[in-house]
Amino acid sequence: MPWDVDGFAAFLEHERNFSAHTLRAYLREVNRFAAFCESQLDAGEPSAVRPVMVRGYLAKCAQEGLSQASLQRALAAIRTYFRFLAREGAVATNPARVVPTPKTPQRLPEVPTVAQLSELLDALPSTPQGVRDRVALELLYGCGLRAGELVGLNLDDVDLAARWLRVVGKGRKERLVPFGRQAHRAILAYLPVRAQLRHKVKADDQEPFLVNLQGSRLSDRSLRRILERAVRQLAVAHHLHPHTLRHAFATHLLEAGMDLRAIQELLGHASLATTQRYTHLDLAHLMEVYRKAHPKA
Repeated sequence: MPWDVDGFAAFLEHERNFSAHTLRAYLREVNRFAAFCESQLDAGEPSAVRPVMVRGYLAKCAQEGLSQASLQRALAAIRTYFRFLAREGAVATNPARVVPTPKTPQRLPEVPTVAQLSELLDALPSTPQGVRDRVALELLYGCGLRAGELVGLNLDDVDLAARWLRVVGKGRKERLVPFGRQAHRAILAYLPVRAQLRHKVKADDQEPFLVNLQGSRLSDRSLRRILERAVRQLAVAHHLHPHTLRHAFATHLLEAGMDLRAIQELLGHASLATTQRYTHLDLAHLMEVYRKAHPKA
């Protein structure tokens, strides 16, 4: 095939170490772009693509109602694809490189308070499902994990004695993340429940830490349902999703005075600039700290 999407997929998976979710998204975007070029622009191969064609595709997507964030992802996928083709010698230049990135307005996520999160956790029932749900939410909030990182944990990634997790983040980079006393108690309560559930399935090489009621590894989608169910039971916080708890983790640490670089390490961000967006969540607090701490304030 002139578009060599299979080769691009192998590049993303084995060289760029993209997650399965990001891999699917990038391949979907590239396949849509290739179909648009062939059907609408009579461009049957990547070497025929020009920057104006990339702009035209984004304009078409915008007319169809795609959000700015979706347009950004589409352009990022196309840029990465042509960067791969240029490296392989299939194209001379990257036509998407000169296309400006669609701008998105800065929207600050709503972060629940400590009291709201405590009430959310305390409202969970003491059933096997509720015990499992509690440990999931304790680790999302208490460790600032991404949803995919949490469901990807295996049993031997949890060190109860040292109270830390071995987490595999983006780009398959490993980091150690500590957890506190409440998460420790939640894990101890969950382990007997987990053992009972795992009896339902055949043992395999990997022992997932979080399991569903059938004993198999919990999925991202199930994790979101856990949070939605907890929020429905407690109507004090709305529109929460797993990443909201990650924002809450960073925001509450920042408000308590933790150094931003330390938060960067805990979150597994490659760049401090990624972490810095959390500083926008409580500007009043930062100004208060500055006025108290800086000699020229």
